[in-house]
Amino acid sequence: MSSQGHIVKDIVRHPGAVTVIGELDDGRLVMIHNHRVSVGAKLLEFCAGKREPGEDPRRGALRELEEETGFSAGAAESIGRFYTTPGFADELMHVFRAWDLRPVERRLEPGEEIEVALLEPDQVRSAIADGTLVDGKSIAAFHLWEMNRARNSGAEG
Repeated sequence: MSSQGHIVKDIVRHPGAVTVIGELDDGRLVMIHNHRVSVGAKLLEFCAGKREPGEDPRRGALRELEEETGFSAGAAESIGRFYTTPGFADELMHVFRAWDLRPVERRLEPGEEIEVALLEPDQVRSAIADGTLVDGKSIAAFHLWEMNRARNSGAEG
């Protein structure tokens, strides 16, 4: 607090972001191992990225899926959104699930070090439980995906 009673807060203004959980026909989920300079490690994540100015979140999610994983989706739907770190940033993360995937050429940006990983949902749960998966957006997205799946299977039954 300053001497005049004012509080100073640093706030990061962010254009918004997207993350997408690609579902293969065999039930595996498309993830990546992404080298993150900020933590000096390769993290297990769902692909994600910043939205381009004025970009529709769904379009951004499908773009990121193609660029980072080499999969194009025939269908996708929004399954939620959340603020990633509202204590200091206004980044709003839009979460999508995508299916009817087909391979396309990856388009990594300069400096990106990304390897694709295909995991069963149980493997993702285990990675969260044992601390292998520590990326917050991916943990939150996976929980939204599971809730969406449970809600949809309950509606069918």
